[in-house]
Amino acid sequence: MEGRYYRRLDDGQVECLLCPHHCVMANGRAGRCRSRRNHDGVLISEVYGKPCSLAIDPIEKKPLYHFHPGTKCLSLACTGCNFSCKNCQNHEISQVVPSQVGYYDLLPSQIVELCQEHRCPGIAYTYTEPLTYIEYVADTARLAHEAGLWNILVTAGYVCQGPLAELLPHLDAANIDLKSFSDEIYQRVSGGHLQPVLDTILAMHQAGVWVELTNLIIPGVNDDMTMIREMCRWIVENGLGDQPLHFSRFFPHYKMGDVPPTPIATLEAAKRIAQEEGIKHVYLGNA
Repeated sequence: MEGRYYRRLDDGQVECLLCPHHCVMANGRAGRCRSRRNHDGVLISEVYGKPCSLAIDPIEKKPLYHFHPGTKCLSLACTGCNFSCKNCQNHEISQVVPSQVGYYDLLPSQIVELCQEHRCPGIAYTYTEPLTYIEYVADTARLAHEAGLWNILVTAGYVCQGPLAELLPHLDAANIDLKSFSDEIYQRVSGGHLQPVLDTILAMHQAGVWVELTNLIIPGVNDDMTMIREMCRWIVENGLGDQPLHFSRFFPHYKMGDVPPTPIATLEAAKRIAQEEGIKHVYLGNA
């Protein structure tokens, strides 16, 4: 499937315009997400119609606590992610090339039919980074809306505003992973930047998408309470004080196997700060 967001360069190279990385790819090479590749001067999404994971989940698992609580959703993922988080919980499917993982052949219409067959009221694009296969998400989400189903995006929010604007009309809810409130930490731990994520949060909220935020607190990385207070203050000052905030407990994983689990006391301290700053709905996850 040809990608919708790129431009051709000299010598057969292409520049992907989907996310802030703006990967420039020579013929045969893939971008950082590993799933968007230059094939003879055409940028191809190699995972369109090829989800590697399908499941039926409670909506609270996304986590979404204030959007149709008590219901279930059809969850799907394709391989790929434009971040390289050292603590990635799904690295077996997010940090690999598509050929390394098995997949289903399911066009957008078949995903909608599968959702209806299992009587799920909505679809969640989750587990990896759905914005890296935005064409598949957008086509499926459009058909889902036509069938009366809702669409959920579980995302790290690292995307350019143009492509995001085209997707927003098809979204109903999103959980956005706000990894920290430090650009330096974003660069060091995830290989990206903070500001594009903040831009995504505001764009979704302003478009009327129901937004819930998740902040995974990693000991010694992003557990500084002054920074957490700054993050909570930004959330409130930008009109998101009524949106749920989930502080999630870290456990050793992937390239952070030597980092201890987050103390419960740290999560509780973060929750107190969030409430002091005016966030009305604060939840502790993995605790």
